[in-house]
Amino acid sequence: LGVSLNVNMDSVTEIFLKLLFLLSVPSWHTAVAGNKYNCDDQLVSALPQSSFSSSSELSSSHSPGFARLNRREGAGGWSPLVSNKYQWLQIDLGERTEITAVATQGGYGSSDWVTSYLLMFSDSGRNWKQYRQEESIWAFSGNTNADSVVYYKLQHSIKARFLRFVPLDWNPNGRIGMRIEVYGCTYRSEVVGFDGKSCLIYTFNHKLMSALKDVISLKFKTMQSDGILLHREGQNGDHITLELIKGKLSLLIDLGDTKTHPSNAQINIMLGSLLDDQHWHSVLIEHFNNQVNFTVDKHTHHFHAKGQFNYLDVDYELSFGGIPVPGKPGTLSRRNFHGCFENIYYNGVNIIDLARRH
Repeated sequence: LGVSLNVNMDSVTEIFLKLLFLLSVPSWHTAVAGNKYNCDDQLVSALPQSSFSSSSELSSSHSPGFARLNRREGAGGWSPLVSNKYQWLQIDLGERTEITAVATQGGYGSSDWVTSYLLMFSDSGRNWKQYRQEESIWAFSGNTNADSVVYYKLQHSIKARFLRFVPLDWNPNGRIGMRIEVYGCTYRSEVVGFDGKSCLIYTFNHKLMSALKDVISLKFKTMQSDGILLHREGQNGDHITLELIKGKLSLLIDLGDTKTHPSNAQINIMLGSLLDDQHWHSVLIEHFNNQVNFTVDKHTHHFHAKGQFNYLDVDYELSFGGIPVPGKPGTLSRRNFHGCFENIYYNGVNIIDLARRH
């Protein structure tokens, strides 16, 4: 449910998104692209056999297609040929999906169950990430018998097409045996692609002389270690720039006119690492008076600035993916972004959706 937009600046200099209403400063809240609807549908029970795969199977009656929760077909679940920590059970959900919970059972009427496991997820089925919670790779508690269901609500939902269950421990008097269910819903997203020569510009229909409140949220993925994600500046050199530098994100907020503002009126924060791994990464920037919150993949840097950050004189254009007009004060020659953005929101406005509809 996404739209891919690729704008080449050689042929189209800029895309202007003009609002038909006066943009007012909203109340202070986090504008994220999360789902506010029920997202707990059973996702596995109706999948075809071809959606299941595994590292190995004990026999054809222990194949991964028999791994549906509460089912008794075949031998009553999936079991690998050898029970060790190199085995896995994989589900292809068919499209990028928001996953909010998982549930497990052992093999029906057997001594085969998993007592702990890892979850891994992927958009491509090739590059995998491990589910993390509380700043570390999360080991899920599994089953203590074959038929009881252990349900786990994820603290942070997963957005992915492929999901892998990786057994860590199992009943010492049996072998690995699993039946599973996954809960969630279709992931609602807007995606735009940039080719390194592209730029998407959000234009207000009037200038906010004093940007007292700003909330920007987006997701990105790329294989390039450098590139401009967003930029906004004023004629006097005041500017905000979010830039990927050697796989890390740099947020620079600068009051450029040193005659008007003190020399310490600058914020430069670096967060994250290895962000050029072709996985989705989330970014949230909140600016309220002198307070700046910068969040990358749930790691937040809180900064209370000195000086006059409550008055940031910037123009009525906000560019994503690059700096459209070089030569303004404070603008240096930097590389445009090459990759994808998802769900760009500025003060609650869905930027990509506006581009798609205009």
